[in-house]
Amino acid sequence: MDCPPIPDMKPSTAQEPSPHTPLTPVIRVPAGLVVLVGAPASGKTSFVQALIARRQIDAEAVVSSDEIRAELFGSSPAQAGSDAADAADAAIFAERDRRIVARLATGRTAVAESTNVTPQARLRLIAIAMRFNAPVTMLRFDPDGTELLQQYTERGRTDLTTEQVRAYAAVMARGAGADQLRSEGATTVHDVPGRRQGSTPAQAAALFSFA
Repeated sequence: MDCPPIPDMKPSTAQEPSPHTPLTPVIRVPAGLVVLVGAPASGKTSFVQALIARRQIDAEAVVSSDEIRAELFGSSPAQAGSDAADAADAAIFAERDRRIVARLATGRTAVAESTNVTPQARLRLIAIAMRFNAPVTMLRFDPDGTELLQQYTERGRTDLTTEQVRAYAAVMARGAGADQLRSEGATTVHDVPGRRQGSTPAQAAALFSFA
């Protein structure tokens, strides 16, 4: 299940130093389905915001289950595990799928922004892409446990416990390696650099080019 919405963070308008050297190739992402894979607070939203700020993708390309949750149900989610929560999740992911289909059907890129750390979550998305013969690019966000908890704390979030954040990271470690993602049907898999690699979200975004 995806976590509740991450508070909005306005991207900086300051120029970031380029991470490129003459030997650093830009990773070209074809038009199709882009699946972000990572635990809560792993850097997915910051990366997407940097892409939008740099005008590498349109904001409309991002299909966020957290944003859909907020649109449909506001800031008071039903208690996890309840019938109401299950019904809400079904409605959220049905709407997410509808928005992804609408973009892929017209040859546009759709960025699926949710945790997607389990094979079940990813296979649902891959099945949609297959309907349109759309390539599937998976971008992995995989900070170590200490870094992940630090980023979660820095964001001022209280919706998950430390144990829950660690549980997401454990699921990611067990079932979202690059080889596993390729075996599920990903066309290409790329790791997005983060703090451990000395990269800001804007610097990481500069490594990619979207069709």
